[in-house]
This record gives sequence, structure tokens and C-alpha cells, in this order.
Amino acid sequence: MKKVKIIGLVLFSLGVIGLFGFFAIKLINPKGAAVFVDSNPSSMVFINGEQVGRTPYEGRQKPEEVTIKLVPETFAKPLATYETKVTLISGIKTVVRRSIGESEETSAGEIISFEKTGSDDPSLAVVSNPDAAQVGLDGQIRGFTPLKISSVSPGKHKLSLTAQSYSERSFDIENARGYRLTAVVKLAISGEIPTPTPEQKIEDNSQKKEIMIEILKTPTGFLRVRKEPSTLADEVGRVKPGEKYKLVEVDDKSGWFKIEYVTDKEGWVTNQYARKIDLNITPTLTPSPKATPTPTPTKKLTPTPTPEL
Repeated sequence: MKKVKIIGLVLFSLGVIGLFGFFAIKLINPKGAAVFVDSNPSSMVFINGEQVGRTPYEGRQKPEEVTIKLVPETFAKPLATYETKVTLISGIKTVVRRSIGESEETSAGEIISFEKTGSDDPSLAVVSNPDAAQVGLDGQIRGFTPLKISSVSPGKHKLSLTAQSYSERSFDIENARGYRLTAVVKLAISGEIPTPTPEQKIEDNSQKKEIMIEILKTPTGFLRVRKEPSTLADEVGRVKPGEKYKLVEVDDKSGWFKIEYVTDKEGWVTNQYARKIDLNITPTLTPSPKATPTPTPTKKLTPTPTPEL
């Protein structure tokens, strides 16, 4: 009987120890998705509308789509707030970095996330705004965005993106076997956008101007037409440098142009590789019928009688 009690006590003790260890493991390695947010300048961090801290911020959230908002803490000059949606994945850390400027155009940053793949080799995907930015990996040019690199050695690397009229963006990444690293990069416009000086023009009522969009030279030899004014939107067509299209609309936020690229089909192109041009259209004039001159009636003169001498 005493032996049975000893065995029972041992089993009970092992159960308590196992239960304690289970909860300890959950505290040390909690389930959920990790997120790291950093910014320049320091900013208040809101996740799904709730303030969670200041940058740099690191924490765990439920694996779901969340809205991250950054409100810069500065009194020198007003800066733009930043808001984005990211999908958090269990066991994966998502990184959000932002250099905040006075507007969206002068702000830059990147969102780095990971996705498990079936391959053991690490891979890399890069998307940018603006589109067709040049991608460098460890100092070597690898192509233009959107870009997928199927095989990248595991470990730390230096990723850099450049585009005409935009400031270069460089940052460190670290990938792992069995995962694809995706970097969504936003470049900032370099310097100030020159404001054109208004010119005095003599109005010519005989000519009508139509604004068209001319496609400029691109590194890829074509320009993607997208469903929305964003490099993340679906591609609906392609246009070539030198071609001209009717301007439908200009997006106030991004500056992208909406064009009619096919009859009754519209899409958006980036203003980095397109420009507005004015076409002078001379209307066809229908000649007015010539007026037939009305003959002037001849006045009949009555001869004055000569007096007889």
C-alpha cells in the first residue's frame, strides 16, 4: 500500500512539473505574429486604431491583416502621417520602416515580410513605388521592379533601389532557407519639383488644344498599364515609348495618369515614364458660300431739252 502511495505521489509531481513547463514554454515562446516598426522621426504607433507605443516598437499580434498608423512627433514643421495595411503571419516577423517627409511624395520606406515556400533555397521578391526601379543586391544590379530572384544565399544582404528623379533607398535584409522574403519599397522624390513659370500666350480662337500622354523611354522597353494608380495594382495592359494616348484623369495623390490605352478601355500609368503634351487641333472650316453681289440698278437719265435759238 505504501508503495502505491509513493508511485502516485511521483506521478502527481511529474504532472505538476509538466504542467508548469507547458505554461513556461508558452510564456517564453508565445504563439502569434511578430511585428517591428521603426521610423524617422520618432512616431506614435497605432495598430487597428489602438496606440501600442512609440517607434522603435516591437510586439506580437494576432496573425491577421492589421492597419498600422504612424503619427510623427515633431514640432518643427508638419509632417505627413503614414498608414498601411499588412498581413501578419504566425511565427513570422514583419518589418515596417518609414522615413517620414512633409508629404507622401517626399516620404520613403519599406515593408519586409516572409512567406514559407516549398523550396529549401531562399528567394527574394521586390516591388517598388515608382515602378521599374533598378534593384541592386550586394552591389550588383539584378534587374528592375517588380523583380523576383529565385535563388539567394541565406544570410545577410544589402538591398538598394534607384530610380530617375528619386532618392536611392538602401537597407539590410536577412533571409532564411525555406522562405521567400518580400520587400515593398517606397522611394522619395529627390529635391523640389520645379514649378513651371506661367507664360503669356496670345489666345488663338482658331486652334483647340487637346492634352495627350506621351510614353517616355523605359529601362524595360515598355510601360505597364495598371488597374489602379499603384505599382501593387493588377496589370491590365502595356504601352510602348513614343506612343501617345488620350488623358482621362490625373490622380492628385500619386500624380499617375489615367489613359485610354485601347478604345473604351482605360488604365493608369506612372508619371515617372510619361508626360503631358498639348496637341493643337485646327478645326476644319466649312467654306461659307460666296455672296452674289446684288447689281446696282442703273439710273435712267432723262435728257435735258436744249432751248431753241
